Amino acid sequence: MLDGDNLRHGLTADLGFQPADREENIRRVGELAALFAEAGFIVICAFISPYITHRSNARKASGAAFHEGYIKADLATREARDAKGLYAKARTGEIPDFTGISAPYEAPTSCELVVDTNRVTVEGPLARIVAHVKNAFPLTRR
Repeated sequence: MLDGDNLRHGLTADLGFQPADREENIRRVGELAALFAEAGFIVICAFISPYITHRSNARKASGAAFHEGYIKADLATREARDAKGLYAKARTGEIPDFTGISAPYEAPTSCELVVDTNRVTVEGPLARIVAHVKNAFPLTRR
């Protein structure tokens, strides 16, 4: 699993959150995920990627191995689940260019998996993600 917060401490530590930096962040992650996929790994990338064009570029890097998942939650749900207090900081202007508050989010128009997480427990969406991975990338014995 590649996690956005973790990679921003290393591989993408030199990038901010402006649109050009976000594009480069997702480009690097797409290339990294493609390398892992070519080596036979199933890679789940957990990133906020607010722009359709950036996600399309990541798809180009991985080809058929790329499956876009939209983990959907409305703003009230995201704010209620915000353990780090980032939405409150964004609302006061302490964090500029915050996706969904002061910066846009372009929802996918078509993707392989949509998981609506409003009013559900963690287990339900997790089961849907695991089922999708098993169906899309079946493991075979050699």
